[in-house]
Amino acid sequence: MISTGLSGKVVVVTGAAAGIGRAAAVRFLAEGCRVIGWDIAPGGPEGVEMSRVNVADPAQVNAAAARIESVDVLVNNAGILRDGQLARFKDGEFSLMPDEAFNAVIDVNLKGVFHCARAIAPKMIAAGRGGVILNASSVVSLYGNFGQTNYIAAKAGVIGMTRVWARELGKYGIRVNAVAPGFVSTDILRDMPEKVLESMRQRTPLGRLGTPEEIAEAYLWLASSSASFITGAVLSVDGGVVTGT
Repeated sequence: MISTGLSGKVVVVTGAAAGIGRAAAVRFLAEGCRVIGWDIAPGGPEGVEMSRVNVADPAQVNAAAARIESVDVLVNNAGILRDGQLARFKDGEFSLMPDEAFNAVIDVNLKGVFHCARAIAPKMIAAGRGGVILNASSVVSLYGNFGQTNYIAAKAGVIGMTRVWARELGKYGIRVNAVAPGFVSTDILRDMPEKVLESMRQRTPLGRLGTPEEIAEAYLWLASSSASFITGAVLSVDGGVVTGT
């Protein structure tokens, strides 16, 4: 087995209670890391040190970060959906995306990434041994998606912040990259109608949905010594969705 150089490292994973975040926490744990999970939901994988943290609240993030002496890897994975069209006209009436839906997604998916990186980066700098920050974007931020103005605004912003931080933090040996998953079989997708899921499969050249574990492997690789010269990159893990669009 090829060493990833991660054994003994301290890894913070947001959104670690379920889905991709849970899979990432489990994968880093299996690599011999100390894994600290942040989530608003209870529970989490066995062996992961879970804390109730709302990444949209900077005070909660700062308090949670203050309890950790040092961090080697931050996986900014937490995210939510509040889908809806910008403006929809039906039966003579308009329905508009409400401020609450837009702001909720921006607060978690964009500002949450900012809050966590802002709290953790100084710890990495002070420790003087570099570090890795991994941010969850999405392939839909690269080509757009119906009914997701808020989600795409956040995920596109994440890519922009990733590139800025790669420039700003590189001198401290801190690498910053983004992962852009395609359609992944999480609890959110499992609740969707079969015809919608089939449409996703048809839009994916590999003809299937991804798994949380496949995204977790991408996080692990980008955090590993094998990716030591990669920063400011966006890795699409999407079964070819972008290629097929």
